[in-house]
Amino acid sequence: MKNCKKVWFVALIILLLGQFFAPFKSDAQVIEVGASVGLSYYMGDINPNIPFNQSKLGFGASARYYDNTRWAFRLAYSNLQLEGSDEASKYRPERGLSFHTNVHDIALIAEFNFFDYFTGSKRNYITPYIFGGVSYISFNPKADDGTDLCDVLTDVDFEVAGSDGKSKYSRTSASIPFGVGMKYSISEHIGLTLEWRMDYAFTDWLDDCHAYYPTYEPDEEGNVPSYVQYSDPTGITDPNNTGSNGQKYIQRGNKHNKDWYGYLNLSISYKFVLPKNKDCNVGADKKYYKYY
Repeated sequence: MKNCKKVWFVALIILLLGQFFAPFKSDAQVIEVGASVGLSYYMGDINPNIPFNQSKLGFGASARYYDNTRWAFRLAYSNLQLEGSDEASKYRPERGLSFHTNVHDIALIAEFNFFDYFTGSKRNYITPYIFGGVSYISFNPKADDGTDLCDVLTDVDFEVAGSDGKSKYSRTSASIPFGVGMKYSISEHIGLTLEWRMDYAFTDWLDDCHAYYPTYEPDEEGNVPSYVQYSDPTGITDPNNTGSNGQKYIQRGNKHNKDWYGYLNLSISYKFVLPKNKDCNVGADKKYYKYY
């Protein structure tokens, strides 16, 4: 994951430098609207190493503005289903943790085409591209039975912060989306893109796995609090199991690493041409009007 941080940083630098080499500036405004569908997946404390592990359906919609044949700017919404479990990833199966969540992602993204491209051309009809941007995300991790994990005591951080001993984490955050793709024009107004996007989230709570197990005391009858079935389903902190109950800072996750999610998708878009001048035939470059 540390290498991924370097990749998106380099990609953003390339995007910025590419603006100086944009070869064509149009007098028309080209806007594309589209929809995407694909596979979404999570990487974090429960699945740190395997892309597409437990991948689920994702879908989205976007509006793209072309500044020229090399640069485009996109406003996108994505609804991504994420899921993870220790059993499936086999990273730490002794914990027995699992979750699922929907991530609602609103992103502003800059794209740089490696070749001259515009939808509707028979000559400049294909290009690879890279992209980067910023997203606002909301999420709500749930247990297999549908319980909101944010509402139960699953981490020692809830014990040491907040007057009620159960301060909750925010279910909104930001992320950095970046990735690569391929654009292909199939007709005068319709284009296709195949894209692999990764998001570095500024939160460690997508999976409700953060730092340390909370401590607890059984009641007089030996019953444990109800939240333990979610924080410690395999009994790692059970004194009858390991003798570790009452000891603080038994590691459950790595609070120094943030979570990631990915989206491999295919999208289809429709092109609209809006002239900047009052007369659409004056000063508008023919490239954006002719299919040739």
